Amino acid sequence: MRIATFNILHGRSPADDRVDVERLAAAVKTLDADVLGLQEVDRDQPRSMGADLTAVAAEAMGAVDSQFVAALSGTPGGTWMAATGDEQPGSASYGIALLSRYPVVSWRVVRLPALRSRVPVWFRGTPRPKMVGDEPRVAVAAVLDGPQGQFTVANTHLSFIPGWNTLQLSKLVRSLTGTREPLVLMGDLNMEHGHAVRVSGLQPLGRAPTFPVDTPTRQLDHVLGRGPITATGPAEAVRLPLSDHRALVVPVGPA
Repeated sequence: MRIATFNILHGRSPADDRVDVERLAAAVKTLDADVLGLQEVDRDQPRSMGADLTAVAAEAMGAVDSQFVAALSGTPGGTWMAATGDEQPGSASYGIALLSRYPVVSWRVVRLPALRSRVPVWFRGTPRPKMVGDEPRVAVAAVLDGPQGQFTVANTHLSFIPGWNTLQLSKLVRSLTGTREPLVLMGDLNMEHGHAVRVSGLQPLGRAPTFPVDTPTRQLDHVLGRGPITATGPAEAVRLPLSDHRALVVPVGPA
């Protein structure tokens, strides 16, 4: 089966600074994923024309089950609050999504530790640290009924703040202890390959640089596994006509 993770930048293309839902649908079709994790997903946001981007992607890939999980309610970069899961239908929200061509047996949401104050962060190419805050972070996991039996997939988008994303990944992996294996954990982890493997204790299923999109030099997007699962071919970092990340696609099968 094909597993893919893609930070979609709320469907926006840096080339023309527009969100085009048809372009997003075409990009998802290109990936031809059986299981797809999306990050930076809008629902009912003015900047993406009020579209439900999860629904757009689900229709495009032929998903039989999908789940959008809001990390925040309101407008990213504007007025927002941490999502609780009790948001009213039609309210603007932003988060992650997990989509599957296989039936989902059960869903689970894990809300990750939130950074409650601004902290200094060094960014590449800047002479001094910048004080920054972060938004809420969340993960969604599902037990799927796949062609070889049931297995678990989790998708997340971790903090860009070094150290804090390490804490979040550790908590997420601990929360998945005892879940049905094989386990696949994927998403934009905002950390390099070696660090993600060390912190998670999971095996890497695919290696390819995914960021920045034009000439990627870093792998921020990962597909990791635990249990009887292995990559059946090389990973591919797919450049699509939207986002500042490339999508990571990994063919996997039973070990």
